[in-house]
Amino acid sequence: MFKVLGSVWALLLGMMLVMIGNGMQATLMGVRGGIEGFGTLQLSIITSAYFLGFLIGSRMTPEMIRRVGHVRVFAALGSFISAGLIAFPVLTDPYSWTAIRVLLGFCLSGVYVTAESWLNNAATNATRGKILSAYMIAQTSGIIAAQGLMNLGDAAGFLLFVVPSILVSLSFAPILLSASPTPAFATDKPMTLRQLYRSSPLASVGMLILGGIFAAQFGMASVYGARAGLSVGQISGFVASIFIGSMICQMPIGWLSDRMDRRWLILGVSVIGAVSTGIGAFLGSDFKTLLVLGLVMGGMASPLYSLFIAYTNDFLEVEDMAAASGGLVFVYGIGAIFGPMVTGQLMEVVGPHGFWLFLAALFTLIAGYAAWRMTRRPSVPVDETGAYVGVSPTGSPVALAAAQEWYVETAGESAAAQPGSPSGSPP
Repeated sequence: MFKVLGSVWALLLGMMLVMIGNGMQATLMGVRGGIEGFGTLQLSIITSAYFLGFLIGSRMTPEMIRRVGHVRVFAALGSFISAGLIAFPVLTDPYSWTAIRVLLGFCLSGVYVTAESWLNNAATNATRGKILSAYMIAQTSGIIAAQGLMNLGDAAGFLLFVVPSILVSLSFAPILLSASPTPAFATDKPMTLRQLYRSSPLASVGMLILGGIFAAQFGMASVYGARAGLSVGQISGFVASIFIGSMICQMPIGWLSDRMDRRWLILGVSVIGAVSTGIGAFLGSDFKTLLVLGLVMGGMASPLYSLFIAYTNDFLEVEDMAAASGGLVFVYGIGAIFGPMVTGQLMEVVGPHGFWLFLAALFTLIAGYAAWRMTRRPSVPVDETGAYVGVSPTGSPVALAAAQEWYVETAGESAAAQPGSPSGSPP
């Protein structure tokens, strides 16, 4: 493992610094927006703007890389990110913040695509799974570390915007000095949404809903905290608990995924998510309670992303997996755009606990739809399902494509090792 990390440590360090910057600005939006007098609905639109930019960037970056190369794309987009972070405390109106968030989403998506393509190029069949796991840990650790840095200064000042800008600027050095330019990668034409739905209705609908859940967690948790009267330290602790929960639960849920009907696991995880968020709507804003609920909520939401991908793969041929992953990312992105806006509208009407009510409703929708789908299609035998691949929802389509590539390689090796297997195709 240490040898594997030694070959990509600079890329992982650079991406962790990027995620610290991204995590800080995401939390700052809710805190500083409240100080500036922005309404909940305005902040929800600003939050959604990030995911709109991210979706556009994931589509356009591959073409940009083909034209000018990885290094130029990464350096240019990174510079825009650093400038955008500094611009927040200077241009303190909702329209400017919305435009900056679209820009940041676009640029961060492009940075992820570029860095992840370097990581994937550095990986081999034997190391791809470990590198993907290390990358997911680096991403999540960066967001968690960002919450600790939120206590370095006053949210009403400039320092908390300068720090992430500096960190993003510093992230260029280890990445650009360690990564050699790679040929522009080929992108697969995404599967149509109709084809994707026919292959896996549960994953298609579930990913759409999950996009709203994750975007609300990532972007609106700080807005909720500010509206509920939490201090900056408490808000950052609450946000950190969500991502700590996602790290803790990823492995045990993945272990269960490979040993039981995935639909039952999706149902169980969604029910736990619905119960935890439902409790949050009625227990008020006690900080210790919020930390526990954040751990459970985050621990259920993030693994669902990987569960839906694994479940989709169970019904696909190997050659269709890359195309399906592109469709799943697109559906997820659409949900992420609308999730914060609906959350903000609900919070305007019923108050801060609308944050929890929205999440509880979405978890319940996933659970209900999973239960209904279990009556419409027989399950895939556990010994015929593919491996669970842990993927972070914060990554780009390249990370998901790399995970699919690892899945195909692993499945092929397993099939080839079986007695009497005529080929290396997945079972």
